[in-house]
Amino acid sequence: MKIFLTGATGFVGHHVARELAEQGAHLRLLVRKTSNLANLQGIAGETHTGDLSDPESIAPALAGCDAVFHVAADYRLWIPDPAAMYRANVDGTRELLRLAREAGIRRVVYTSSVATMGFRKDGIIVNEDTPVALENMVGHYKRSKFLAEQEALTAAKLGQQVMILNPTTPIGSHDAKPTPTGRIFVDFLNRKFPAYVDTGLNLVDVSEVARTHAAALEKGTPGRRYILGGENLSLKQILDKMSAITCIPSPTVKIPFAVAAAYAFFEENITGRLRGKEPRATLEEVRMGRKKMYASSAHAQQELGFRIAPVYPAMRSAIEWFRDNGYAPRS
Repeated sequence: MKIFLTGATGFVGHHVARELAEQGAHLRLLVRKTSNLANLQGIAGETHTGDLSDPESIAPALAGCDAVFHVAADYRLWIPDPAAMYRANVDGTRELLRLAREAGIRRVVYTSSVATMGFRKDGIIVNEDTPVALENMVGHYKRSKFLAEQEALTAAKLGQQVMILNPTTPIGSHDAKPTPTGRIFVDFLNRKFPAYVDTGLNLVDVSEVARTHAAALEKGTPGRRYILGGENLSLKQILDKMSAITCIPSPTVKIPFAVAAAYAFFEENITGRLRGKEPRATLEEVRMGRKKMYASSAHAQQELGFRIAPVYPAMRSAIEWFRDNGYAPRS
């Protein structure tokens, strides 16, 4: 089977590409002119240079493909020009789906995000059927992913075979940028995490996310959303687990959201706008943190064979990879 895959130079995309290659798929991997190709090492496949912002640069690569995996996304919680994020996440998804239809490609697996779900402040566990609307989305990343997901749902309603996967917070090796969650690990390993807020995340092993991407190609129901999650953990529990792995002390100071917001405001305006550097914290992150992102993966378990595994090994793998690749000291 010949598969066109976006995002293989990124975190989740690397693991999806490796999984598909190990299952014998012939991969055609989309890369940009500026892409760092380090995450493609050891993955058998051909590369095609193009950009989602230029759909016609992608069209030739779809010829002869049997399926598309669209994993690429602009995943940042601070961006100087939000329009660029909407072009990549929303317009790019819509145009790639169009190109796949025109190329006669049978099935598409689209990687959305658990960020599109209807989370609550009280920490109630949500699923794919929990009511949600665009106005519930906090920040440009969540809004852009919500709108991109609507493009995929619309395409499915019109008959295109699009399966939609919603990973929670993947953890593991090869988080090269790193993602916002990866930065939590890097900051902790560098002893730059002195305090925490009362929030919660669902952590999932990125390897299981990748395995389920491959399974979704044949087992998924077009137009159906599938949450891929692992353990629901408070931020304090996550930090304590990292402490158990590394022997680095876990922070004991819990700060109010008002204090976190004041710090984020300073970082955005001084570090971000005046100095032109990425802030260490953003108001968007603080606003997102007011809702505990706890989710159920029951639908994916029942229909895709998704397995909920303890996240501890994935956390250890992430820590070892960050240390081995110079993001943090060895000890």
